[in-house]
Amino acid sequence: MEMVMKLGAQSPVVIFSRSTCCISHSIETLIRNFGANPIVYELDRLENGKELERALVELGCQQIVPVVFIGNELVGGSNEIMSLNIRGKLKQFLIKANAIWV
Repeated sequence: MEMVMKLGAQSPVVIFSRSTCCISHSIETLIRNFGANPIVYELDRLENGKELERALVELGCQQIVPVVFIGNELVGGSNEIMSLNIRGKLKQFLIKANAIWV
């Protein structure tokens, strides 16, 4: 769990995904469309990917991927990101995390 938190703090936006997950790709594209440049960890391509998946579950993630950290805070998965976007709050999260500038 500590490793996930360290990785989640490496950039204003960090996404844990799988290379074959279309939802992960969609969430990454959505965030990039705001101008952010997230670090993306594709768990299926990492040696310690299974260990990271277990740590994400320990953190309370209902789905393994995508999992998004914004500003060192675990925001959640695709449902949480889409909800923030629909409510017009995702951009504010990204600004507050210094992931984008206005």
